[in-house]
Amino acid sequence: MSGAEEVKFSLKVVVNKQKNKVLFAEANSDFVDVLISFLTLPLGAVVRVLKKHYGDKEAPTFGSLTSLYNGLSNLDSRHFWTEGLKEILLNPRSSFYAEFLKLKLDISDTQPTEYFTCENQYKYCPGKNLRLSCLSIYYDTAICFCRHEMTRKLGTKMCRAGNGGCEVFTRNTAPFIISDDLQIFPNSTNFIRILGNLGITDMDFGYPRIVTFGFSEMMDLLKGSLLSRTPLTDVLLNNRREVDDFAGLKFELEKLAPKKEEATYSNSKKMILKVMVQKSTNKILFARAEEDFVNFLCVLLAVPLGAVECLLDNRTCLKAIDNLYGSIADNMDKHLVTPEMKNRLMKGNLPHGYISQNQTISLSEESFNHTYTISSRRKKNVQFSSATFVKGRGKYIRGPTMYKVTDDLTVTPSSMASIVSDLKEQNIRLSDIQELELEIGSEEALSILRASLTSTSALSGGLKINTTMLMKQPKQEQ
Repeated sequence: MSGAEEVKFSLKVVVNKQKNKVLFAEANSDFVDVLISFLTLPLGAVVRVLKKHYGDKEAPTFGSLTSLYNGLSNLDSRHFWTEGLKEILLNPRSSFYAEFLKLKLDISDTQPTEYFTCENQYKYCPGKNLRLSCLSIYYDTAICFCRHEMTRKLGTKMCRAGNGGCEVFTRNTAPFIISDDLQIFPNSTNFIRILGNLGITDMDFGYPRIVTFGFSEMMDLLKGSLLSRTPLTDVLLNNRREVDDFAGLKFELEKLAPKKEEATYSNSKKMILKVMVQKSTNKILFARAEEDFVNFLCVLLAVPLGAVECLLDNRTCLKAIDNLYGSIADNMDKHLVTPEMKNRLMKGNLPHGYISQNQTISLSEESFNHTYTISSRRKKNVQFSSATFVKGRGKYIRGPTMYKVTDDLTVTPSSMASIVSDLKEQNIRLSDIQELELEIGSEEALSILRASLTSTSALSGGLKINTTMLMKQPKQEQ
């Protein structure tokens, strides 16, 4: 929103001076709404806004998602079916765009929605004779009745951002209590229960302070929610860590291995991944993948944090984000604006058009309105043609061809010369390498997603190659 730098919140914070730790903060619904908006941010948007705020050199590394985002950004546009498809991955939309506009402080950096149609709309387009408009919010990714791409800008849907005071996610009734690790409790919750949940004993009672919280602090809090178990303390008491918290999160990743799902996702599609493993370390050096696996990685950038929580059963290893999502699930029923809002936040639907019909993991998307307002007095039926991407929904990368995916999910075209050069640079002997052919289904895809949140070795962390797997594979031809 314009003027975001000038927006300020006033928080009442209770601090334990001996431990130099925030025990809890008390804030109004305007602040809590911004906090909840973290869950609505697509993973790619999280990477983008952090890069924009901190700069490329200072921006925190968000697991393997930063390298996935940067790799797709550097991938030549000719590897995408259209230039617009690359754009919607690097600037993923959120299904909560209308709510962003009402926030007192919008950190999503979301641009106003633009609409596109074909150049023939007012000439000989069949849609004109059918009294329909073929419309898309995605530049050049959709095709019209007349088989032309949507490249003509029709208009911009403009709205003014809110100044606070209006209800967005929560009811504007009473303050909320926020723990150091981002648990949220309505102020009406039983006092003893809150203290118990916060782990506060009689000796812990600290001193109240009034602090001012602005845009920079909110960006620091977003960063801290991804890297730390004590983000409020880190931001408000300037406890900056020289080393991030990923080491502890990686350990927790091992401890919280995904539970086996009771029923495999019915539409799950198996993908073939050829991984190159260093036998001496069981570490994946890189994988060779067809466009279906790369398309799966592309979609991850459009998945909001709330949907990630839903997919991983509130066990992402991002402790603060887990707590934020768990608070919506367990503590906020009477304090959200509507029951439907809770459902939307819990499911985290993607905007219409991002996911394929034969998806690997169980993502859901928002429904869309078939009516587009031409003027204040007249409405017109449309076919919202993001449902017909140039090569079909969820298909971004050109094929058939092979791509190289490194352990940190950097995607590049597969080249034998560059692979040999990389192995030589890393001083890895060919005798220490084995190629495995793996099937990637729903369980493996979710494991890669989980690992990508905290690890810069998402393939190794998600697929967990072991000696038994190496022994079972047939010997390679000499």
